[in-house]
Amino acid sequence: MGDKTINSRFPACIATLLLMFTASAAYAHGVAEGDAEFIQRISGVAFMPYVYLGAKHMFTGYDHLLFLAGVIFFLYRMKDVALYVSLFAVGHSVTLLLGVLGGIRADAYIVDAIIGLSVVYKAFENMGGFQRLGITINTRHAVFLFGLAHGFGLSTKLQDFTISSDGLVPNMLAFNIGVELGQLAALTIMLLLFQFWRQSPSFERNAFTTNFLIMTAGFMLFGYQMTGYFIA
Repeated sequence: MGDKTINSRFPACIATLLLMFTASAAYAHGVAEGDAEFIQRISGVAFMPYVYLGAKHMFTGYDHLLFLAGVIFFLYRMKDVALYVSLFAVGHSVTLLLGVLGGIRADAYIVDAIIGLSVVYKAFENMGGFQRLGITINTRHAVFLFGLAHGFGLSTKLQDFTISSDGLVPNMLAFNIGVELGQLAALTIMLLLFQFWRQSPSFERNAFTTNFLIMTAGFMLFGYQMTGYFIA
């Protein structure tokens, strides 16, 4: 009886988490005030602090977590999870490093709006939306391309700060390592939750509704960023 009660409430827990994520949309790529002061104050190589900052960003990056949740939602084999998460990680790393080290900039609102659409895309795909429309999209390519957008989103935020050129390359490499470690930690928790939920009949019953909520959160992220773009 206890397990059935827990499983029946699991979709409600998912909905609550989605609301929490979306309510914090303004900080999806934000850098905490204390962390920002540290980034601008430090000079020279600070490997472990930057690893920590990168991990903290990913573990609290709600847009990243929503997208990853959509990516792994129907992946049952670990080799498939590893493949898609790796594609996302490579894309994320490329634009994060190139953006900061190469000084490549874009409007942060537009980039974050695209990231919101990445959440919409994956949830809509999980709902069978593209199949019903007769549209075929290579999911591997899409995950990689949206990974590029997610990494670029963070690089635009980092470039808002005055970062010392002394130790910049190793510090950004450390930050990226931290991002990937944070992603691995968050992914492990999500996989455990999904594994638990999939053992219940409620997973099949509520999969469509959950992805609809994820898609709604993505539209809210998109709308928030586009509003900021037009009124900023």
